[in-house]
Amino acid sequence: MARPAPSFICQTCGAAYNRWQGKCDACGEWNTLVEETAGGVGTSPATGRGGRRKGRLIALESLSGESPEAPRLASGMAELDRVTGGGFVPGSVILVGGDPGIGKSTLLTQAASLMARAGHRSVYISGEEAVAQVRLRASRLGLSDAKVQLAAETSVEDIVATLSQGEVPRLVVIDSIQTMWTDMVESAPGTVTQVRASAQALIRFAKKTGATLILVGHVTKDGQIAGPRVVEHMVDAVMSFEGEGSQQFRILRAVKNRFGPTDEIGVFEMTGEGLREVANPSELFLSERDLGSPGTAVFAGIEGTRPVLVELQALVAPSALGTPRRAVVGWEQSRLAMVLAVLEAHCGVRLAGHDVYLNVAGGLRIQEPAADLAAAAALVSSLANAPLPPDAVFFGEVSLSGAVRPVAQTAARLKEAQKLGFARAVLPEAARGEPGGASGLSLATVGALSSLVADIAAQGRPRPVRGPADDDDGGGKNATPSQFRNRRG
Repeated sequence: MARPAPSFICQTCGAAYNRWQGKCDACGEWNTLVEETAGGVGTSPATGRGGRRKGRLIALESLSGESPEAPRLASGMAELDRVTGGGFVPGSVILVGGDPGIGKSTLLTQAASLMARAGHRSVYISGEEAVAQVRLRASRLGLSDAKVQLAAETSVEDIVATLSQGEVPRLVVIDSIQTMWTDMVESAPGTVTQVRASAQALIRFAKKTGATLILVGHVTKDGQIAGPRVVEHMVDAVMSFEGEGSQQFRILRAVKNRFGPTDEIGVFEMTGEGLREVANPSELFLSERDLGSPGTAVFAGIEGTRPVLVELQALVAPSALGTPRRAVVGWEQSRLAMVLAVLEAHCGVRLAGHDVYLNVAGGLRIQEPAADLAAAAALVSSLANAPLPPDAVFFGEVSLSGAVRPVAQTAARLKEAQKLGFARAVLPEAARGEPGGASGLSLATVGALSSLVADIAAQGRPRPVRGPADDDDGGGKNATPSQFRNRRG
């Protein structure tokens, strides 16, 4: 029998080569090719000695017909059920990724414990920690009484054989998939081939028995789940657990979901007793808002079906550098660059000599373009030293021509703002007549961004006079008249 030829596999994208090279041509990464022995992956005894087996006929069905809705199993955590689409679907496989120390193990330990308390068999398999370490975490969280079955094992064959004994588990947690290995391939644990083969064996078990399987995945330095991208295609749902290390807020976001929406988020707060669900994220994000300060605007956003109010903070300061800084946290860098270009071209706002910083308070990451109007208002407010009304919310999409375009779900945004005590809303002109809005709010419509900029600039006030030792660049004493050209409407 001929010896299997060696193959070099990229550990980032999974591309295969017949010889080693420094750079992967598929993904462009350097020094990611690792030698792995080809052959042995996916072999099956069904082929027998006679070579390939003959294919069998499969039944073909039409598109019409009744399809029952997938049953759901509540996890006991409302925020987790919101992201999954209403609960776990039997036989589904979920991949959860996140930065180290963000709280993935804590979240899944709480979910497994709540399932066990509800009378379901829950199994937690750890490939990174010993059983004693998992018990210490459960004791700290007050979950020691939950009848969760623990094991510290990395062999996929042993795990599948153990889970096949007795009652079929309703929930199985594998922490993490990068530590698993199978005898089907001859490569080290954590390599692309091992991760793919181990995930395939575990997914086959879940589909066959109907158990819900949750795989924990490590992430790379750029936030992508480590290992081959094919694993994300194999599973039914991919969820990202996000948050800043300095913030106590954690966001669970669905990136892929075959049984539910992909735009829902679950909000948690990290406490000494574990993760606490946040039923009203708007109150949490606005709890420490600095009222009356220039450069702050409240954005009325939508995350899935949930309205969320969050504060946008902007700082515009004169720059001594040839190329001013543009820094943004919680929003897209390209979106900020577009808003700055519109302000410069259509609103007469001179920002070429200023550093611009934009931050979404609370650690939330905004993805919808409806935040354009709030970001522009915060930037102009900081530049003109003009505080925005503390009881006003902003939302609307800014086009490249400077027009303010309407956004979806205006009524839900206005109702959330009214519920939290806001008295006015600045919104696109075309959204005034939408039914179902909050009647108690004073609505100020904006058709063009230039009109809003002119109104904010008119409220600007002189900045504190700097001392004689400071450099005078002409804009320190009062930046309002010199940084705005007379361009209204």
